[in-house]
Amino acid sequence: MQPVNPYVLSATAIDKIFPGAKALNRVDFSLRRGEVHALLGENGAGKSTLVKCLTGAYRRDGGHILVDGAEVDPRNTLEAQNLGIGTVYQEVNLLSNLTVAENLFLGRQPKRFGLVNAREMNRRARALLAEYELDIDVTAELAAYSVAVQQVVAIARAVDLSGKVLILDEPTASLDAHEVAMLFRIVRRLKERGLGIVFITHFLEQVYEISDRITVLRNGQLVGTRETADLPRRDLIAMMLGRELVQEVTAQHGPKGEGGDVRFRFRNFGRKGHIQPFDLDVRTGEVVGIAGLLGSGRTETAEILFGAERADSGAAEADGRVLDLSSPRAAIREKFGFCPEDRKIDGIVGDLSVRENIALALQARRGWTRPISRSEQDRLADQYIKALDIRTTDREKPIKLLSGGNQQKAILARWLATNPDFLILDEPTRGIDVGAHAEIIRLIESLCEKGMSLIVISSELEELVAYSSRVIVLRDRAHVAELAGDQVTTAGIVEAIASSTGRADA
Repeated sequence: MQPVNPYVLSATAIDKIFPGAKALNRVDFSLRRGEVHALLGENGAGKSTLVKCLTGAYRRDGGHILVDGAEVDPRNTLEAQNLGIGTVYQEVNLLSNLTVAENLFLGRQPKRFGLVNAREMNRRARALLAEYELDIDVTAELAAYSVAVQQVVAIARAVDLSGKVLILDEPTASLDAHEVAMLFRIVRRLKERGLGIVFITHFLEQVYEISDRITVLRNGQLVGTRETADLPRRDLIAMMLGRELVQEVTAQHGPKGEGGDVRFRFRNFGRKGHIQPFDLDVRTGEVVGIAGLLGSGRTETAEILFGAERADSGAAEADGRVLDLSSPRAAIREKFGFCPEDRKIDGIVGDLSVRENIALALQARRGWTRPISRSEQDRLADQYIKALDIRTTDREKPIKLLSGGNQQKAILARWLATNPDFLILDEPTRGIDVGAHAEIIRLIESLCEKGMSLIVISSELEELVAYSSRVIVLRDRAHVAELAGDQVTTAGIVEAIASSTGRADA
């Protein structure tokens, strides 16, 4: 008798190439029947690309995919569904203006005499949701229900359509603790039925609560696959960040300044559902680093400090004066600057010139009734193109035609042109070449020496160690630790991240 293949899904040597980048490089991934397999990695690790290759949203450029031991080649998501692979995303991809029953059976409604049999569809919908212990009015619009209920409806539809593999992509990101518990009960029930479940999340506590195995990707490559019970949290974080606990870095750029007197104070500063209230002091001429895994609240901290999300608790002061951080425009008036993580979406205005992009923040602070003259724009652009060595043929070149590193330097120039007192940099060196990387680090240090106060968010721990006098560690959208002095090492940061997600040796 032929032994049963324990793997419902196997992928070997998966390649995916985009213009100028190899998103996946010979990645292996396997999924057992009746297991929850966590797929982890930081931004750009390749998780979403792998899922899209498995579900037919992308055509892979190499490798093999097997379902139940037979090789398959899904050309689109519908083919993947027919092969047994279903996906549920964080943003529920159903139609909120249709009823629950219509969503469950969209495209396959039961019919009678050529017309949709609504009574039969509603009966089947109630029976299907009863398997998930969900008793709701299936004739009501989906929009009438919470995100958690919508997730369950999406899962019920995906399993009913596919029935072999369920991919859950950040399903708990918008759920509270009670809703997460409800979802996990359903996941365990599906696991008992023999379904293979891929679980993508940035909440490590949930990984250890629900998963059987963990696969980590980094920079489009497989780091490793381990049994969850045998993988200490510290080792998992080291796999994700690409650093071992024994690794240390000696700053190459001189001693880290602790700055002068405290200039900026944030007390009980937070926003419900965004970032838990925190206290933070920042000195003149000091760099405070912010570290944490993806989803820990790093960007949320930056957004609330800059007024992109308005605080609903606490207060901010500068030199004893209460600050108005109710909006980005208000923050700019208070001489705050913010370089966002995603420069292409939140930073540059691609069709505008380098000159126009550099002048944007200063113009916003002045107000549009006081336009900056063309001659002053030219002067500012030329000054910062030279000072930051922005590689462009001329100031009128559309910024979208510059390299990533030069775009990043142009965004920095935009804020330096406002002469800020407080500058927030979110992943300032991500996705740029080595030369630009080094120049931006040198710029951070020189701004410190000139008395500017900086918050720098980075997943590059060596960088934080090199220029930060203190490092704030975040987890689950809360500030959980502060490292200073001799504690500011790569080992110290990783240890703090691991300890804040449970026992460091767990």
